[in-house]
Amino acid sequence: MSAWLLPDHIADVLPSEARHIEELRRQLLDTARGYGCELVMPPLLEHLESLLTGTGEALGLQTFKLVDQISGRTLGLRADTTPQVARIDAHLLNRSGVARLCYCGPVLHTRPDRPHATREPLQFGAEVYGHGGIEADLEVLLLAMDCLRATGVGSATVDLADARIVRALFTDVTVDAQALRDVHAALAAKDASALARLTRSFPSAAREGLAALVSLYGDAKVLDEARRVLPPVPGLHEALQQLRWLGGQIEGATVSYDLGDLRGYAYYSGMRFGIYTAGASDALVRGGRYDEVGAVFGRNRPAVGFSLDVKELVGVVPKRPLKAAIRAPWGEQEPLRAEIARLRAAGETVVCTLPGHGHEVDEFHCDRELVAEQGRWVLRSL
Repeated sequence: MSAWLLPDHIADVLPSEARHIEELRRQLLDTARGYGCELVMPPLLEHLESLLTGTGEALGLQTFKLVDQISGRTLGLRADTTPQVARIDAHLLNRSGVARLCYCGPVLHTRPDRPHATREPLQFGAEVYGHGGIEADLEVLLLAMDCLRATGVGSATVDLADARIVRALFTDVTVDAQALRDVHAALAAKDASALARLTRSFPSAAREGLAALVSLYGDAKVLDEARRVLPPVPGLHEALQQLRWLGGQIEGATVSYDLGDLRGYAYYSGMRFGIYTAGASDALVRGGRYDEVGAVFGRNRPAVGFSLDVKELVGVVPKRPLKAAIRAPWGEQEPLRAEIARLRAAGETVVCTLPGHGHEVDEFHCDRELVAEQGRWVLRSL
C-alpha cells in the first residue's frame, strides 16, 4: 500500500475548497455572533465516560477510542460536539441565566453516517441554554435559516417534528429499551407492517396512534389530521399547537411536518427539525430541543440548538469568485518593498513573482500588477 494513501472517507482539503470552507466558517460564526452567541472551543478528545455519558448507543458506535499514554485511561475522539458544550455550560460557565454558545471544529466518525459522506466533518453549531420556552426554539430555527442565507444556500424546506408526540403515545406502555428502539426505527422507516407487529400487544390507543404517525407527514394539513386521529393524551395537542406556531413564524422557506420522524440522537426531548436543500443527500441542518443533555453533568437545564457540516455545505452553495490580487516583481529595492507592505497593510493580496517562475497561483485573480513608472511604483490594470 502506498504511504500517501489516506483511509477510506478521509480526504485532504485542497486550496480551492479550503478557502471556501474557511469563508463559510467565518460567515457562520459571524451570523451566530449577531444573535449574541459566544464562541467555545472544546477539545478534540476527552475521557470516554465524559464524552459519551448520556448520549446513547449510536454515538458510542461512532466514536474512536484510544488509550491515554499518561493516565492509562480510555479516551474518545469526539463524534459530536453538543455533549461537550453541555458540559461547558454545566460546569465551567455555570450561569443562572441564558447562555448562547456556538462552536466550529472537526469531529471524527468511525463510519460515514451516509453514502459518500466524510468521516471527518467540520461541525458548526449553536445552542441556547437556560430557557425552556418556545421563544428559544424559534430563535434557534431563525438562526439556522439566517446561517444558510448568509452562506448563499438557495431554496430550503424546513421539516418539523416533536419527540413529545411519540412519548405521549407511550404514556401507558411498558417496554424494554430494545423494543423502544425497534419501534422508533420502524417509525423512522415508515414501515407500517413492522410497526404493527412490534405494537400488537400495546393498548389500543397507543397502537392506533403510532400506526397513524406513519402517514402523518406533509404540509400544515397534517396537524389538523393529527388532532383528529391521535388520542387526546396529555401533552400531545400542546406539541401540535407549538409546531403550528413555529411553522407560521418561518419565512422564505417551505415548511413541512413529519410527526413520526425520530432520526437523530436519543436525547431530543421536544421540537426537532431538519432543513433540506437541493444538492444535499439528507438534511443539511439538524437540530431541536434536548433538555436532558446536561442532566448527566449534574445540571439539567433547558437546551435547544442545531448543527451542520461545513464540508457538506460547500457542496450546495455557489462557488466563490477568486480573490482579487496584485502581481508584483520580487526585488530588494526598499521603495518596492515599502509599497508591497503598504498594500498588504491596506488589505490587498500581493503575490510576488519569484525569480525563474511565472504566475503559478490558482486561488487568486491577479487583476492588477505593480510596475515601476518614472521612478515610482504604481498599479496597472491587467
